[in-house]
Amino acid sequence: MELSTWLTFFAASWAISISPGPGAIASMSAGLNHGFKRGYVIIFGLVLGIWTQLAVVGVGLGALVAASSTAFTVVKWLGVAYLVWLGIAQWRAPARPMVAVSDSGELVSRRSMILRAWMINVVNPKGTVFLLAVVPQFMNLSQPLLPQYLTIGATLAFTDMVVMAGYTALAAKVLGALKEPSHIRVMNRTFGSLFVLAGSLLALFKRAV
Repeated sequence: MELSTWLTFFAASWAISISPGPGAIASMSAGLNHGFKRGYVIIFGLVLGIWTQLAVVGVGLGALVAASSTAFTVVKWLGVAYLVWLGIAQWRAPARPMVAVSDSGELVSRRSMILRAWMINVVNPKGTVFLLAVVPQFMNLSQPLLPQYLTIGATLAFTDMVVMAGYTALAAKVLGALKEPSHIRVMNRTFGSLFVLAGSLLALFKRAV
């Protein structure tokens, strides 16, 4: 990939990462519930989800999802169900920040956070369709494709990690200001509603004909 092409993609990747979506909601939710240090773990799951989507596009399965009505519908409704489930879980979460946990519980919790974040990006056909539309514009088909995919994957990972760190830190600051259980309950329900809203918006997303 030529430097000028990469710089253009680098600029585009910032816009991709900054645009609000389920990943941003998940990052802020993690910051709210766990603080920045532990909440930031979720970013690794989001990046793994991006890489999974990119791999799917790279091996051609992304085109199948975009072209097949059945495949697209199955993935879309899996994504909808998962986001709504996350919203309900957040809505019903205890009205207390979950920062003080045991070492063993912390390890399991982090693995769970990474898995949840990975699922958020993997079961989102909008990501597949988006990558199918954007990535080919920056690919040089006369050159080896693997190094180009690796460059694109690393670039998306870098911008996403920086942007989601900002979202997580912002929510963690809010966490520090919340003292009353009633305040935390309101924030949990706010983020729970945002997850459900994201799922509802995904339900309205249609495959390009």
